[in-house]
Amino acid sequence: MRLAIGNYDGSVVARPQQLVRPESVEELQSILSQPDRFPGPVRPMGSFHSLTPCAASPGTVVDMSGFKRILAIDGQRMTFTAQAGLQIVDAGAVLRRHQLQFVLNIEIGNLTLGSAACCHTKDALDGVEFGQVNSYVTGVKWVSPSGKLEEASEELNPELLSLVRSSYGLCGIIYEVTFKVKPLEVVRFNYHVFDLDALTMDRVSELIRSNDAMVCWTSGRTVVIQTRNRATELRRAWFAAIRRLTWSYGAAFSARAIRQYTPGAPLTNLFEDVAATALRGCLRFLSAIDGFSLYDPDKTINYRRTPPSARYAFTFWAFPRDNWVTNLNEYVTFRDDHFKKHGFRCNLPLGSYFIRRDTSSLLSYSFDGDIISLDPIHAYSEVDKAGWERFLHEFNEWSYRRGGIPLLNQSPFVTREQVVSAYGERWRKLSDWIRSVDPAGRMLNPFFQDLLV
Repeated sequence: MRLAIGNYDGSVVARPQQLVRPESVEELQSILSQPDRFPGPVRPMGSFHSLTPCAASPGTVVDMSGFKRILAIDGQRMTFTAQAGLQIVDAGAVLRRHQLQFVLNIEIGNLTLGSAACCHTKDALDGVEFGQVNSYVTGVKWVSPSGKLEEASEELNPELLSLVRSSYGLCGIIYEVTFKVKPLEVVRFNYHVFDLDALTMDRVSELIRSNDAMVCWTSGRTVVIQTRNRATELRRAWFAAIRRLTWSYGAAFSARAIRQYTPGAPLTNLFEDVAATALRGCLRFLSAIDGFSLYDPDKTINYRRTPPSARYAFTFWAFPRDNWVTNLNEYVTFRDDHFKKHGFRCNLPLGSYFIRRDTSSLLSYSFDGDIISLDPIHAYSEVDKAGWERFLHEFNEWSYRRGGIPLLNQSPFVTREQVVSAYGERWRKLSDWIRSVDPAGRMLNPFFQDLLV
């Protein structure tokens, strides 16, 4: 029986013929250059936090956790170079000892540097220029599908770097990454509460203009917009620990327990309504006390110790910024209609991220302009897994009809038609490049075989 490797939330299981854990570049070259010994497709794997099978393979899976050495911290050039298997949360802890931080501090701290360099991310929450982590990657080294050593950087070949930033490991296995960094900063969180019927795009645009960053949570018909700004001092910083505990354990554990242990739909719905009301009350309290502040890296969450009973799943579709309030209203109608028809609803608030226009990578989902996403979030168990998956399929079609853009690692069940519609000629360009650097399909797993054109 083949080894089964599950992703973070258990929704994807890889069953490779071989799982290898190399610790040197020479071993990577050996793996890729010996197809008889290491059958394809060959896929590199970081923490396997992705919600799609982008890292799965029936052939050889390369566990990159052995590549975690820090190679250089350059305080003059403000760069950080390390091996690709190092996780963001661990790299951030080292940078902090030097009073430094990543320019963009992603909230899912178990993302590895290699994945960050070549995959989609969604955390434009630091009030910085770009909204995706790989936009701050200045150099990458990798082993090609044939076993050759390759390199791209902003100085040497920026167009190639743009392709690598969108490659999902299809051009080879990344083993070394260089990031821009900056001095350690304090970030202030404030909360603004609206009734959905009273929310206008003019008000949202005003909040965007007057703050560094914005994220939103929608529960019922209550919309809570969280703004973030650089600050000079800590204020109620102990909220940071509560926030990390909530997202790494408390929220999903409570939501799963309600869904799993209440005896029937009416009682389940009642408990979920009470929980949602309590959450909205907490957010209103934070609004009333004028928020809190923390060191920027303190918002990064380490999910390594989160048990399966406290994990949650999500999906992500990006939409043009100016359509967000309209899309949010239409989503709430879709959500409520789906609940009436199928008896299923997400048990955690809807997330929405404002992300600035960013052309740093070929597949940037904000390539054509600012976006605000819609991110349904759900903590499911076997009791309602089928309902969650049906919801995802229907939400994908709903988003596709509205011109939404999915992420290849965070939008489960996307189809080729949806990806081509979202990325257009850029997807065709990436497909052509992947086939040119890997004509034998050494890295091409079934997931990407179905999507490439």
